Amino acid sequence: MKPTSEPTEVKLTNLAGKWYIHYSDFPMWLKGDKLFPTFNYSLGRRGGTSGLEDEVKYIKDGRQKSISGFDTPTHERNVSFVWRGKGLMSLLKSEWEILYVDPAWQWAIIHFQKTLFTPEGYDVIGRDKQLSQEQEQCIQEKLDEFGIKSRLVQIDKS
Repeated sequence: MKPTSEPTEVKLTNLAGKWYIHYSDFPMWLKGDKLFPTFNYSLGRRGGTSGLEDEVKYIKDGRQKSISGFDTPTHERNVSFVWRGKGLMSLLKSEWEILYVDPAWQWAIIHFQKTLFTPEGYDVIGRDKQLSQEQEQCIQEKLDEFGIKSRLVQIDKS
């Protein structure tokens, strides 16, 4: 079930910076060979359009790896995006949206569409490596409200 509430407006500057993935149902993070995933956004322009330079970082076999792309807003309120990879990944694209962001901009729930290579799914991302007990409680309530709690697995941060 797709949640029906979304942020009223998102400023790209609010998304800039590092976001840790805390919960996910994305197979890439659940296999166990890619650890400590983060989304790292910076403001950028591509083809005259403002968006987010996007670098997904993770550890594999003890080494840091990354996937780079660009997120182009597809909605004037900046709540939905199309990610397109860079380099060899430029043939790939993925649509994603922000379903909820907490008022302090410390965590968010995002939804990504199915692609040829990935299933539809959800991530819970946060600014801090560890979530507070209060944040955990709020996240669990939102996931219950949206009907997606049972789909998500906590990503190990140890």
